[in-house]
Order: sequence, then structure tokens, then C-alpha cells
Amino acid sequence: MSVIEQEAVKERYYHEAVRYMDNAKDCLKKAKKEDSYYNDQKYVRMACGTAYSGLLVALEGFFILKGMDKPSKKQRKSIEYYQSNITKFDKKLLNGLNSAYKILHLLGYYDGIESAKVVKEGFDEAYNIIEKIKPTVEI
Repeated sequence: MSVIEQEAVKERYYHEAVRYMDNAKDCLKKAKKEDSYYNDQKYVRMACGTAYSGLLVALEGFFILKGMDKPSKKQRKSIEYYQSNITKFDKKLLNGLNSAYKILHLLGYYDGIESAKVVKEGFDEAYNIIEKIKPTVEI
């Protein structure tokens, strides 16, 4: 893959992942934070699910850049798929994925955790992963 093609992939997947994160932040605003906790679990769940989806978009871009196939649209995206493939390239990225998965997907989306500190940590992990595919130049 040429440098121009790599930058085009980065551009596409990075901006899509950031769009998901922006939508997730908008959902969190609707959850209305009071002190260190969110008041509306529904919006926390929506925000965490959206942020986790954005993280997966970034990982799909990462896989393309590494010459791997992303899961087909018919194939269900399991965490094991992402974990086993990331292990081949970047252990730190794997740690970030595992943390983001536990916080955003399990605690945030499924359990609806209301702690703003925990949710922020999950968002930070997602942003760290998204930054891995940030384009170096705008196309």
C-alpha cells in the first residue's frame, strides 16, 4: 500500500471514529452530570456504546493499514477477533483495547455505570486508540 493510500485510509477511518466520539460526547451531555455522577443511565449507555463503536472503527482502519482483513459485514465483530489480531502488532494497544472494552462496553453500555470518572477513563482509552490512525497530512 502506497503512502498516499495509507493516508487516505487513515483519513477515512480517523474522521469516522472521531465522528462517533463526538456523538458519544453529545449523549453524555444529555446524561447531565451532578458532582461526579451522571443522572441518566440511558444516555450513559448510549454514549459508551457509541464510543466503543468508534473505537472499533479505528481498529478496522488499523487492521487495513497493517494489511489485514477487517471482519466482513456478515461476520459478527467479537472482542476476541480484535484481541487476537492486535496481539500480533502492539501489546500496549491490546492493553488499551482491553481497558476500553471493560469500561465502555461492559461497565458503560451493559451496566450503565454512572461514575463520571470511570466513563472519562474509558473515553480516554478510546481516544488513545483512535490517535494511532491519525493522518499525518490532510488529503
